[in-house]
Amino acid sequence: MKICVNPRQSFLHFAVCFFTAQAQAQPWPAKPIRFIVAQPPGGQNDVQARLIGLKLTELWGQQVVFDNRPGAGGAIGFEIAAQAPNDGYTLAMGSISTLAVIPAMPRKPRYDPLTDFAPVSMVSTSPYVVTLHPSVPARSLKELVTLAKARPGSLSYASSGTATGIHLTTELFKMVADIDMVHVPYKGGAPATTDLIGGQVGLMFNNVITAVPHVKSGKLRAIAVTTTKRSSALPEIPTAAESGYAAAESSSWQGIVTRAGAGAAVVNRMHADLVKVLAIPDVRSAIVNQGNDIVASTPQEFSAYIRSEIDKWAKVIKTAGVRGE
Repeated sequence: MKICVNPRQSFLHFAVCFFTAQAQAQPWPAKPIRFIVAQPPGGQNDVQARLIGLKLTELWGQQVVFDNRPGAGGAIGFEIAAQAPNDGYTLAMGSISTLAVIPAMPRKPRYDPLTDFAPVSMVSTSPYVVTLHPSVPARSLKELVTLAKARPGSLSYASSGTATGIHLTTELFKMVADIDMVHVPYKGGAPATTDLIGGQVGLMFNNVITAVPHVKSGKLRAIAVTTTKRSSALPEIPTAAESGYAAAESSSWQGIVTRAGAGAAVVNRMHADLVKVLAIPDVRSAIVNQGNDIVASTPQEFSAYIRSEIDKWAKVIKTAGVRGE
């Protein structure tokens, strides 16, 4: 607090300084909070952000205002978030794409997740599901690898786009299994899944929420999930580790950050209240029903995880020669 007492200063000067200091000392939050979502309305990140933001509005007594800024795989939204004031009144919903993959690409975005943002907490994580068209004669990862080695370059795999989590997870598996498959990128998971069902491509490391209905209907065959534990949405499907490919572990994840410089007290308050929100039954069930597991990590744990993910995907990107579109 600035000290203004000085015999030569006027009473007016003292009063202005005093009330300015008092305003600055107001408990957080004292005004609405902007929540930037780097996806269009209706996407998984957007759905989770709105579930959480509405409950935080109730806890904080201040409106959480949603600001959807999609484009460039999420980079546009995070570039905007990186320019926001560092006063603790901006949140952003991050993901494997915006906080790890895009920063690991050779062409860097106009933000740095490690210096421009203060992690608050991971929110959720979910596996990728290895799904095959029924015509592909493999019923396990080992059988898929045997098939790919017998016919190098003949199997094609779909992704939701170059340098997406789906693409890089498949490239990681190719490296671990030492196989050759052809990448067919699409503009989104929906058209990729449509062509997979139609047999235009042979397989896809798909998102749980997209894959499950088609697996249960028999249109696609699921042979593994890429996380270290089985998915509650497909509990009968083994993990990559159970199948002998533990090094191919990968997951899609979401988490919340604020601007660096918000201060430890504000970040800790955000984290504590976010943990409370993630424990609310209707919030938990809505997120789990999307095929996710809830993760309420500490800011320090989330920061370490972001660093490890950037390092992990930078190696895959370099080895596979991946370049952005």
